[in-house]
Amino acid sequence: MQWGKVFYIFFTLMSLTTSAAFLYEDSLVALFIAGSVNVVSTIMKIGVRNTLSAELLAGSLVADLHLIPAFFAMKFYDNISIATGLVIGAVVANLYTIVISMIESAKEKVDF
Repeated sequence: MQWGKVFYIFFTLMSLTTSAAFLYEDSLVALFIAGSVNVVSTIMKIGVRNTLSAELLAGSLVADLHLIPAFFAMKFYDNISIATGLVIGAVVANLYTIVISMIESAKEKVDF
């Protein structure tokens, strides 16, 4: 088992689910947690050396660049509608990353 892959998939899923939690309950704390988990996920993907690693990192960076401005829009401008729109973009980026991860996993040779 590739533990590095387990951890970056875990953090990608956590980012997706915490972003979805914000869409359910628009809380500044939920948005901060989603952004923090996504930044950790991005950092973990920096060292990945797979065929589609650039696509994985790009998807995670896109989610970061949605969640961080969403936090500032909600915290400093109290604009929940812009924050929600940006979080929806982050959810789409995280779904893209998960699909790319699944494609990467399917391409790997399975050794039993």
